[in-house]
Amino acid sequence: MEEDTLHINSPIEPDIIDKLTAGTRVLISGIIYTARDAAHKRIIDSLDRAEGLPFDLAGQTIYYAGPSPARPGQVIGSVGPTTSSRMDVFTPRLLAAGLRAMIGKGNRSAAVRAAIVQCHGVYLVAVGGAAALIARSIKQVDVVAYDDLGPEAIRRLTVENFPAIVANDAFGGDLFEQGKAEYRRGR
Repeated sequence: MEEDTLHINSPIEPDIIDKLTAGTRVLISGIIYTARDAAHKRIIDSLDRAEGLPFDLAGQTIYYAGPSPARPGQVIGSVGPTTSSRMDVFTPRLLAAGLRAMIGKGNRSAAVRAAIVQCHGVYLVAVGGAAALIARSIKQVDVVAYDDLGPEAIRRLTVENFPAIVANDAFGGDLFEQGKAEYRRGR
């Protein structure tokens, strides 16, 4: 990535969110968690019952992914992004509970975009089809909850320079809408 790429750490501090505008390229280092549909439902059920969560959501980043098994000598297998809209029903509640960032692919619903602004969060996209490349940025993997879900279990990933692009920012910026507008202008 070029020199206009921001290097950020996860968990993400609130003041960093102000620097993340739609279209900004980032390299993330630190801790991110994987979670998909079934894990999201269980987290919401735990919130509904006022039970403890498998990890503290405050400031965290969730990557919508279900990694394939690691080959011998690897930390993780292929780990590409899942279509984010599948988590839209759960996302506003998780943002309100402290989640700061999400990584996936595809655009988000109006309700999620509004919650991102209201909760001062960010949605990032990872390139679909680059799962093997993304796996290189993952240095350690630990299952933290819902092991019975197999690839959809929640995993804590220690990452170094995980590549992503800001799609929806805390100010209402939307990379997908910007792209459509540029196309209509003939760029």
